[in-house]
Amino acid sequence: MSISTQDPELLPEDDAPPDLSIQYLKREDSFLTVCRCFSGITAISALLCVVANVFSAIHAFKNGNDIFGGVLRCYAIVIALFVAVAESEWQRIFQFWRILEYWAGRGMLQVFVGVMTRALSDLESGGKALVILQQLSSYMLLGCGLLYIFSGILCIGHLKRARMKKAKSREEALRDLEELEQRRKELQSLLVRRN
Repeated sequence: MSISTQDPELLPEDDAPPDLSIQYLKREDSFLTVCRCFSGITAISALLCVVANVFSAIHAFKNGNDIFGGVLRCYAIVIALFVAVAESEWQRIFQFWRILEYWAGRGMLQVFVGVMTRALSDLESGGKALVILQQLSSYMLLGCGLLYIFSGILCIGHLKRARMKKAKSREEALRDLEELEQRRKELQSLLVRRN
């Protein structure tokens, strides 16, 4: 097998490299984009639960009449923060909490935080804005959790993990392709200089 050092435009059509546009190869998977948007909405809902529970805990400790409710709200804050961090899909969390890798498990935790935020809401103290924040954040997280549970039962989480693995290998192949293209251009410029 001999390697031809001719100009690429002079190569026969069978030997010409396929014309693959890098923009075509870099196209985004729309399913993963939707999953990222939903994950962002869930993280925002969890952070709203954190804010609502922080204000409720401050109000409970300030009055001094609801110490146990304040402690429960502190637990709700920690768990809601954990839900928000889990939505980032940080692999370190999944090493210790494998159940959160599965959507049904993640959804159950979100439902728990949503119900806890709603159950601990102060209807008579804290003002109308705090009550609206508590109800909005709890119902948003509750809805996200139920959707996660339903999607987990339908194995959509498994589909997402498979597509993420495929996208990662595609990204690595694309990086290799760009490096090869760069190397090919460097070699062509060397050939032109020598001729």
